Amino acid sequence: MATEVAPEYLKKRILILGVGNTLFGDDGFGPATVEYMLKNCKIPDDLCVMDAGISADELLFTIALSQKRPEKIIVIDAVDANKKPGEIFEILIEDLPENKIGDFSLHLFPSTNLLKEIRDQLGVKVTILACQAGEIPKLVSPGLSKPVQKSIPKAAKIALQLAESADS
Repeated sequence: MATEVAPEYLKKRILILGVGNTLFGDDGFGPATVEYMLKNCKIPDDLCVMDAGISADELLFTIALSQKRPEKIIVIDAVDANKKPGEIFEILIEDLPENKIGDFSLHLFPSTNLLKEIRDQLGVKVTILACQAGEIPKLVSPGLSKPVQKSIPKAAKIALQLAESADS
């Protein structure tokens, strides 16, 4: 009988997930920030930085069903919250803009419900680090707008600070 090995992201104390679809303009902010972090930042041993792309549901479902899970999840994503394009801010799950529900990002109902369940029922701290999107086109159009592209290093720094302060 083979013993099932848990994915690495379940074994880490903190999980940073970059979510979004790189084919739809600024919606690719989360994956782009994760890519930047992996190339340019020192990642502590107890931290997993991962591009979830458009597969956040699958990862969150695995976390919800696992006996072992991170203590904190930091989700990095682009949203439209009527702020200045490229502005970085924290947002509560409950405050995610409804205008994101129909796109390919984290904000589909199953993901928000899973995040709430992981937070409320399983005691995992959940932080959403958002970037105000400039453009999320209706048709395939890869590439970030300049204001969003410029905010990637700042978002990476804030995400690492949030990870360091996970005990607070």
